[in-house]
Amino acid sequence: MPELILACGILLLVVVALFLRGKKTNLHALLTLAILTASIAYTFFSWAFYHTPVTLFGNMIHSDQFSCYFRILVDVATALTVLMAMRNKSLSEKFNSEFYTFLLGAVLGSHLLMMSTNLVMVFISLELLSISSYILAGYSFTKKGAEGSLKYFLFGSAASAIMLYGFSILFGITGTLEFTAGDFVNNLSANQSALVIVAAIMAFAGFLYKIAAAPMHIWAPDVYEGSPMPVIAFLSVVPKLAGIVVLAKMTTTFATTTVSFDWQLVMAVIAMLSIGIGNLSALWQNNAKRMMAYSSIAQSGFLLIGVVCLTSQSMQAFLFYSALYLAANYAVFISLQAFEKNSIDSIASFSGTGRSFLFLSVVLLGGLISLTGIPPTGGFTSKLFMFASLWASYEQTGKTVLLWLLIFGLLNTVVSLFYYLKIPYYAFLKSPNASLSPENTRFENFLAFILVVGILFLFIRPDFLMGWLNTINFVL
Repeated sequence: MPELILACGILLLVVVALFLRGKKTNLHALLTLAILTASIAYTFFSWAFYHTPVTLFGNMIHSDQFSCYFRILVDVATALTVLMAMRNKSLSEKFNSEFYTFLLGAVLGSHLLMMSTNLVMVFISLELLSISSYILAGYSFTKKGAEGSLKYFLFGSAASAIMLYGFSILFGITGTLEFTAGDFVNNLSANQSALVIVAAIMAFAGFLYKIAAAPMHIWAPDVYEGSPMPVIAFLSVVPKLAGIVVLAKMTTTFATTTVSFDWQLVMAVIAMLSIGIGNLSALWQNNAKRMMAYSSIAQSGFLLIGVVCLTSQSMQAFLFYSALYLAANYAVFISLQAFEKNSIDSIASFSGTGRSFLFLSVVLLGGLISLTGIPPTGGFTSKLFMFASLWASYEQTGKTVLLWLLIFGLLNTVVSLFYYLKIPYYAFLKSPNASLSPENTRFENFLAFILVVGILFLFIRPDFLMGWLNTINFVL
């Protein structure tokens, strides 16, 4: 039903656009918010129904509370994106209806991707998400935006082709497209050739690209720098969560086979590469958008820790971390959009903004501290849960790579302090470069403040969310 609501919503926006062509109106945005609210409400109030997993369309889609939770997160993130877009002049004036249509298209693709248990369905839903994202990335209608969008499209097309070829090999080996089926696991286990490893790595390439994990991350900085702020916020959360959810499902399948290959080692190395490359590259950035692009790459590595462990404890930590990452990331991007309205985009241009934009600077500081993972924010609690699950997994298996991942993650949390606190350093400790005549940012102040309050509350009462998450089981 939530997916039918989204699909009908897309058709509704297209029809409404025929009558409002060329008119400046917020009706498209309000309709999109109503559609997303209906999707969230239906999923939330039907929560008990999904306690028993439901399979649809010949076992191509598997709906359970695990995917429902992430569908709610995706819808909430998109609603925040709409609120940001309503305050962005370029998005409110140019191709207004098309923007929200593609936005809902990406959300629909994300929903289907997170529920997919069939390789064809995975590819179709991933392409629906990807093609919508390529177009949204170019919505700044500038040379830099067009360049970023084109790079995103070209790299994405190559990654999709590689992934599809990997899927075809897996289908040839197993004789089935349903990667959660017993035949899929048994036939992979019976085939001990290197072709299985090659096919799996090719298949994972598309997901790693979508979540901006190393070594498939090179598109992110240019796309983030050239895209409008609401689109960046959307791309940093929605495709990432959708990609990691389906990656967790596929990794679970490969982990249950008897193929003599250590998938846990591969995912741990990818996580460490993402964390290291993201954090170290972010240190040298002078543009806030590019810095957040490398932050997104590093955060992908931390999210992958849940996939590396694949225990019930790590998946609960992954669920909690995802919610806190969404809130903190959007708090930061909403604040950055407010500063961008006042022509403040480079890190050096934040000098003295702690005086002229005191409230906004404090809220931005709260979001950045949460992304770093230090008290008194929920980001600290989320990383604590993630590292605790990693340590528990190490104690259970004794694998050295898990210990190395834990140490590497802890050290990089310290490294991230040096770039996450770079903007607050300029804002509060540097003298202003020039006098500013601030534009109205009250709406951004309020929206970001609500998110930061939620982040602080979950530091004090993490059980408020974890009590609910502990009832969610990750099963294929």
